[in-house]
Amino acid sequence: MDSKRKALGKGLEQLFSNERIDFDNFENEIVKNTSKDEIVELNIADIRSNPYQPRKSFDEQALNELAESIKEHGLVQPIIVKKSIKGYEIVAGERRTKASKIAGKTTIPAIIRDFNDTQMMEIALIENIQRENLNPIEEANAYEKILTTENITQEELAKKFGKSRSYITNILGILRLPENVKNYVIEGKLSLGHARTLSKLENPEQINRIAEKIMSEGLNVRETEKIANQEDIPKINKINRNSNNIRYTIYENIFRSKIGSKVKITNKKIEIPFDSEKDLERVLEILGIEVDGE
Repeated sequence: MDSKRKALGKGLEQLFSNERIDFDNFENEIVKNTSKDEIVELNIADIRSNPYQPRKSFDEQALNELAESIKEHGLVQPIIVKKSIKGYEIVAGERRTKASKIAGKTTIPAIIRDFNDTQMMEIALIENIQRENLNPIEEANAYEKILTTENITQEELAKKFGKSRSYITNILGILRLPENVKNYVIEGKLSLGHARTLSKLENPEQINRIAEKIMSEGLNVRETEKIANQEDIPKINKINRNSNNIRYTIYENIFRSKIGSKVKITNKKIEIPFDSEKDLERVLEILGIEVDGE
């Protein structure tokens, strides 16, 4: 038994050290490496949600359908929990737990494993994102929580959860929206595309006015973008003030002082504009670059 526990621990360590975590593999790995005598019946009253659970609402109809299935067939797969000060916290299987309670069950089969706070947070986020149960605001809040807690970059976060860097940047941007507009997103009245477009605007009153127009007139994202791109609507400064961009700005200013041209530095690329061949020669001379044949 001890050797199996050690092997399982090693497996979990590998799962969490991967650049990208897959929730289904994670859950299946635990179940596969758990013997029948390790599955215990726990009182549902002693079990509470993962404190880092980003999802705040559940589909009542889907829960009732699952409850009916549990009544008829029982619970096919045990939930996974960790021991806490008071009872147990759900690692995986919140829907199964809620549905079992609706079905009138007082106990539920469970596998008990130990996880730290960071892992509990990642597990909750991964499960919901990969199983498409979070609304955009919940997803954005969860990403922001991991960024601040783990002190990682947006690029690292994107890689870890199988998203593009631009997706992470855009979805985090919607957290700047006024609270009532965020509620429209939570309620499904505005799509993520609408929210992303509105999040680039500066004036809260204009954001509210355009949001109301989207809902009353049924505007699609492209139509919303046309309104948002009007010159008289102020936009948020698009500079992303992470450490890289701050350094790049410093380097750009140094280049400008050195060569008298406005240099642009992006990831792994330096752009130096020039007006003519003579201007190019001037820049090369300042940089101390000699061209053969000259």
